[in-house]
Amino acid sequence: MRVHLAICLGLAAIFVGCGQSAARPFRAQVHFARAADTKIAWYERGQGAPLVMLVGTGSTMAEWDPALLRLLAADHRLILFDYPGLGLSGPWHGRSFDSLADATAGLMEAIHLPRADILGWSMGGFVAQRLAVDHPQRVSHLILAGTNPGGNRTVLGTPRAQAIDSEPDPSDGEILGELYPPDRQAEGRRFLRRLERASRSGKTPDDFHVPATTTRRQVAAEDPWLRSNRNYRQLAGIDVPTLAAAGTIDPVVPAVNLRRIAARIPRSKLIVLPGAHAFLFQDRRPFTQAVNQLLSR
Repeated sequence: MRVHLAICLGLAAIFVGCGQSAARPFRAQVHFARAADTKIAWYERGQGAPLVMLVGTGSTMAEWDPALLRLLAADHRLILFDYPGLGLSGPWHGRSFDSLADATAGLMEAIHLPRADILGWSMGGFVAQRLAVDHPQRVSHLILAGTNPGGNRTVLGTPRAQAIDSEPDPSDGEILGELYPPDRQAEGRRFLRRLERASRSGKTPDDFHVPATTTRRQVAAEDPWLRSNRNYRQLAGIDVPTLAAAGTIDPVVPAVNLRRIAARIPRSKLIVLPGAHAFLFQDRRPFTQAVNQLLSR
């Protein structure tokens, strides 16, 4: 499930950053940690309980909507990072979502973060689920947005959406067609402008390098994910408050997937918001409210 938009932007920023404080404009300071036998690039924003953000296929930590980050950072310390194999991070030595979950747990250990709330969107939801199963001691609350449970309980999106999702170099129009409904494409273009402004101003890192080989390896990891019911079975063992969030007309991940996740994880709540795959950007205020309600439990 891809969210990669580097090809859309044509950015030429020199600074790194993300957001604003009362005293002066926020600038993200990119740090590096050793985990999973590689180098992982990360930065943080905001104050409060830590919230680790796991993005989708072929995407870097710079591709979260800055408007959503601003809302979440008001109450949470956001931890954003590049998966191994893309952006500013080092090579990816694994080939599975379990290995990306291990890398996430390794990063948390390296930055002295014993436990955190976890938000996984799209492919990031696969990584978040595996983190909650394989490293339960690391997870306080779980937010799964626009993702699926794996195996034969998964309902795939349209063939066109799946083809675009697997393409290392899609066009702007193809990406926006997945992220936003047909009547909200103007909002999608505003999202792209927010990414560009944030990178140029230093509010988010100028960090959009995604090798096609990494995207293909991430997409290839979906094959065993969809062929096995292992993950779906293990969801029943997740014992933390969980929010499953879906978009009503998501062409990549139909909402039924989140209904099935919510029905499988014992302490879970389902919300369905208007929108396509980027519903959490489009309806960012109600999404943030739902996240804050969960994390206050």
